[in-house]
Amino acid sequence: MTRPIAIVGPTGTGKSQLALAVAERIGGEIVNADAMQLYRGMDIGTAKLPVEQRRGIAHYQLDVLDVTETASVASYQRGAAADVETIMGREAVPVIVGGSMLYIQSLLDDWAFPATHPAVRARLEQRLAQVGVEQLHRELAKVDAVAAESILPSDGRRIVRALEVVELTGRPFAASAPTIGSPRWDTAIIGLDWETEQLDARLAARTQQMFDHGLVHEVVTLLDKGLRDGVTASRALGYAQVIAALDDPEPDALTRARAQTYVATRRYVRRQRSWFRRDHRICWLDGVGEGNLEDTLQAWRHVS
Repeated sequence: MTRPIAIVGPTGTGKSQLALAVAERIGGEIVNADAMQLYRGMDIGTAKLPVEQRRGIAHYQLDVLDVTETASVASYQRGAAADVETIMGREAVPVIVGGSMLYIQSLLDDWAFPATHPAVRARLEQRLAQVGVEQLHRELAKVDAVAAESILPSDGRRIVRALEVVELTGRPFAASAPTIGSPRWDTAIIGLDWETEQLDARLAARTQQMFDHGLVHEVVTLLDKGLRDGVTASRALGYAQVIAALDDPEPDALTRARAQTYVATRRYVRRQRSWFRRDHRICWLDGVGEGNLEDTLQAWRHVS
């Protein structure tokens, strides 16, 4: 059976380890659905599994962009769908794993994206420069609260795109999304989550580990490769905070960056939960559960 499995949910819940265990058991191959893991060199701050920890399992949609390139949902959808179908064509099981909400929905629901308009886009980008990203995010929330929940308040490019769609279509950006129905390829969708207090502790430890294990040095290295000019890469959680700290002469700037990264990650987790919990197709598992591998395989074997 080559029916794909998608393992989704908030950041820090252990999705990558479950995906590895699943792929190893059934001969699967992994397709990344974390937008920032698309970038070469963004390893520590995205918790990207090192090659030596991938157990020899093939991974796709990792390290496909330079930090100066702009990630887009539409481009990801095309590339990831091709990967899924190639894996199935070899009679292997695609294991899709990640927490980037729009990326996952675009892939599993075959999202058809509205057209763009250069003049409208340019005007919105000018407004972004005038009022700032946080104000523009508030404006998006007024016209499309669902889209605002899924887009980071620091992600000016996606905020502009959502507002562009609203203006061009006369409908909320979310209205262009497909109706949730049968997932593409009859994918079995597994959600992984923890109790909030437990996950907060995991996120705090994860953030500390990233800074202890070289996140600042990674950012400095990527700045030499053009990270500051990257429209999407420079706004990634952790990276944006470190860049700001490196520009700050205060001696405690990096300490504050670590705390800010943790707080921003918690906020992002809340948005992820809100988004994923609306999807009735997801079979939710407790992150601490010892039987998650077997429960995942049971859900996968049940043909919908």
